[in-house]
Amino acid sequence: MSKTTMAVRADEKPWTAAETKAVRAELEDDLVRLRKELDLSAKELQDLLRDGVDGAGNDQADVGSKGLERDAELSLAANQQELLQQTERALRRLGDGTYGACESCGEPIGKMRLQAFPRATLCMTCKQREERR
Repeated sequence: MSKTTMAVRADEKPWTAAETKAVRAELEDDLVRLRKELDLSAKELQDLLRDGVDGAGNDQADVGSKGLERDAELSLAANQQELLQQTERALRRLGDGTYGACESCGEPIGKMRLQAFPRATLCMTCKQREERR
């Protein structure tokens, strides 16, 4: 992909090959890490579910503790899955030339924002509007 195909704001220089490569490498590293974390979370959750939380042989404090641990693990796995999907989406956008353009308004997201948060799909204006809803 050439550096001119990626959207930039009027006050920014076009993406260089090195900048694009760095963003892609970060996203690919994140993809590997997130997949490993999801595998670990799935194993830990499976262990928690195998041990059960029905209270057989456990006092109420143990049952409550295991329930909280299971809920925390489920929440962590859901967050990791969301990050994994965002990372895959960013890599697809890099590949198809749409990376850097806001998915809402089509304006450039901004290099600095993408370098800080490579999974961003909205410009700051659209992101702020979304958060106010």
